[in-house]
Amino acid sequence: MAAFVLVPGFWLGGWCWRATARHLRANGHDVYPVTLTGLGERSHLARPEIDLETHVQDIVNIVEGEDLRDAILLGHSYGGVPVGAAADRLEERLARVVYLDSVPIAAGTAYLDSFPPEARQTIEQWVALRGDGWRLPLPAWDELERVFGASLTGLDDAAKARMRAGAAPQPAGTFTQPLRPSAGDRSRTPKLGILNSFTEDQVQELIAAGHPWGALLSGPEWSFVELPTGHWPMFSRADDLAEILRGLV
Repeated sequence: MAAFVLVPGFWLGGWCWRATARHLRANGHDVYPVTLTGLGERSHLARPEIDLETHVQDIVNIVEGEDLRDAILLGHSYGGVPVGAAADRLEERLARVVYLDSVPIAAGTAYLDSFPPEARQTIEQWVALRGDGWRLPLPAWDELERVFGASLTGLDDAAKARMRAGAAPQPAGTFTQPLRPSAGDRSRTPKLGILNSFTEDQVQELIAAGHPWGALLSGPEWSFVELPTGHWPMFSRADDLAEILRGLV
């Protein structure tokens, strides 16, 4: 039996893991779906002061508060950023760190820095015009694809409706605050990249080309597995995702 800590990306709460968690629990595992501060059922706590460090502490508190050992910590999309920082503080409590359609970012950089300049400018405008200057509401589907490069493959109308109904604006401080210089994922904990929107060959090309992302994905602690679908496999391939996670135990 293993303990899985599942951290969602932008706009979503712990509810997004419902199908995957059900599958894992049916096979005897403990699952801790995380709702980060200001999102999901904790959206009433949203405020301008919420930043990346808030979300890092959310994750640390759950793992330490539940006294988890040999846990498997997963971050989806943006969730990989606070997960990477938390993993560095929780190294002795973790068996593996999983990046689901996500990559770690370098210390001293913000998640927004990973976007091309035009996309960064658009997101900043949306925060100013749509989010009162401190939050980012879930954009239209075509905007997600065009600006975020997020594939909608595998999402049917019911999944889209559920996502939109459960989405809460993302506090801007969570993606504009840089990781502290000492907060990157420097742990030697084994890491798995579950690739949905790109292939392992593409990852290896980034590594070989010396791309900044490639440098963060290289090293003996890394392994990869492909799960072809869109950017939200917890909706499009929930059971297949659970099977991959079961295989880590």
